[in-house]
Amino acid sequence: MNIRILSGTPLFQGIKEQEIEAMLQCLSAEEKEFEKDAYIYRTGDITGRLGIVMEGSVNIIKDDVWGNRKIIENIGQGQIFAETYACLKGEAMMVDVQALGPARVLFVDVKRILTTCPSACDFHARLIRSLMYVLAHKNLVLTKKMDVITPKSLRERVLVYLSQESVKQGNRMVTVPFNRQQMADYLSVDRSALSGELSRMQKEGVIAYEKNRFQIL
Repeated sequence: MNIRILSGTPLFQGIKEQEIEAMLQCLSAEEKEFEKDAYIYRTGDITGRLGIVMEGSVNIIKDDVWGNRKIIENIGQGQIFAETYACLKGEAMMVDVQALGPARVLFVDVKRILTTCPSACDFHARLIRSLMYVLAHKNLVLTKKMDVITPKSLRERVLVYLSQESVKQGNRMVTVPFNRQQMADYLSVDRSALSGELSRMQKEGVIAYEKNRFQIL
């Protein structure tokens, strides 16, 4: 287990690496490996554990009864998922969590964070504050997602998304974590329509792109 990765996550930010090792035992932490496209959680699952991506990335997916797929969010290395459901005891998940490629995930029992253990560990208060930060940040992420899918025109959705990624990555040249179908699912649009619009935008000098690398011109 790479403790250095954990020390850079929002949940363990500011906590020394040697302290993290002791915390993981108290939190009943368990690391698992997943193959590409493997489901980590499925709609209807009930869990008390949040996941921390140690290697690779995972997609948060919503499928409707007609088979239409929407990608809600991509979770990369060091990021956390399922924390909301883990905090809501008995709440069934309304999304799937799927590995984008080979991935390693560390699962942490949220109940062990929120409940003081018999050893009276002094780190619980810090972890609770960090968990509150994670929940607040996730709310912000979902707000940004609403900004992406609210515009009616496909071009506006593309521009809003690339603008957000540009700010996030600090560069007008950005790499998105999706292939074309996944990008279409994230923007809630048809794949062929997206490909056609991207081609027009490139011809008009609005953007330049190759596969999943985009430059805002």
